[in-house]
Amino acid sequence: MKAIIAATISLIIVMTAFAMEKTMMSRPTESNRKINSNTDYIVLGMGCFWGAEKRMGEIPGVLDVESGYAGGDLPGVGYQQILDHERMLRSGRVTARNHAEVIKVTFDPEKVTLETVLAKFWENHNPTQGDRQGNDIGSNYRSAIYYHDETQKDLALNTQKTYQQALNTAGYGKITTEILPLKNYITAEEYHQNYLQKNPDGYCGLGGTGVKYPLTSQKNAQNDAAATDRMKPLDGKDLNFAQQLVIFEAEHCEFCKQFDRDILSRWQSEVPVVATMNANPPVGWVLEKPLFAAPTIVLFRNGKEVTRYTGYNGEQANFWKWLGFQLLSPEQQKVAFEQGTEPPFTATNLDEKRPGKFVDPISGATLFLSQTKFNSGTGWPSFFDPVEGSVTLHDDHSHGMHRIEVRSASSGIHLGHVFNDGPPPSYKRYCINGNVLKFIPD
Repeated sequence: MKAIIAATISLIIVMTAFAMEKTMMSRPTESNRKINSNTDYIVLGMGCFWGAEKRMGEIPGVLDVESGYAGGDLPGVGYQQILDHERMLRSGRVTARNHAEVIKVTFDPEKVTLETVLAKFWENHNPTQGDRQGNDIGSNYRSAIYYHDETQKDLALNTQKTYQQALNTAGYGKITTEILPLKNYITAEEYHQNYLQKNPDGYCGLGGTGVKYPLTSQKNAQNDAAATDRMKPLDGKDLNFAQQLVIFEAEHCEFCKQFDRDILSRWQSEVPVVATMNANPPVGWVLEKPLFAAPTIVLFRNGKEVTRYTGYNGEQANFWKWLGFQLLSPEQQKVAFEQGTEPPFTATNLDEKRPGKFVDPISGATLFLSQTKFNSGTGWPSFFDPVEGSVTLHDDHSHGMHRIEVRSASSGIHLGHVFNDGPPPSYKRYCINGNVLKFIPD
């Protein structure tokens, strides 16, 4: 019986091995295959593959986008080995060519042409930067097109020539994209696949130069014209030179849409703001460094970047705190962000009696109206009612006391406290630090 069982097991092992060998022999290689008769693929390097995967996957007719590595001399390596090799390459300790981070774009040629795929490739990164893409520096972030047949090679070279002309017109330099046969393709680790879907707090990569690829069909030309209007660089002459916020956004970016809903749609701050889909600074103005994520909010003063806030995923208080540190004095910051208290009888608006409104100094949202202000004799501006929805209340147990803290609903900054010893009709006394109130007369 044992002999029969052993013989049976041996037969199963042999048959399994034969089936696996047959499968491996019939499997086409990466360098000479199409995925199947109805699809095609091309391998592209656009810098970090996370954002590239998301952007190219949004093209109608693209069936799959896979993150990987290609174009190097190293077989069978992974993410960490590529990073280690790049460090040694840059220090001169090795000479072997490194892989580039790439994406393999599988598409249906009946639904989208390879020219359209390549057009989006050119538009969605900056192909003139050499061994870098934005803040990511190294040959592993180079721009590349790796083709698997002569048709792809010819189209890649032709689209490069076409896009170079468009870049020349816009004042950009020479394209550095390498166009070579596909070599040593390796699928990236699983945690890199669909990275931005798995990590919703990740950032959307910005589009590249803002220069559109000139597609030839009438429909594409019309779409191009509409997109070009959104992608035109801002003109610094049309903006506030002394102080201006610019929101750099990207197409199909959910974080940008969320920022627009949470912040931009309710904008009342005295700081002028404008949004753009172009990743370049306003004409005549200067960015400190390239942008690499959307949305990126940049504060310019006198035409130069002062500071930036990169990425947004709903943390409104963090954004307003960032802006507050640019707009408020140190004394105001201590009250607003450290729950400080100004000395009594020091607020410049303590005796303000003109008709008007008291607003949040960062967001510009109205907090109190002058007709609700009264003289409490305490030394701080006092109100018996806030504007509806303008403040939030919070338990405060600091300094061994139990008080009710008042914060601005828009920016979250500390304003003061509320007590039950005010005049009618509310019988409340909102005791507020005057330094974090801006008065605007009617």
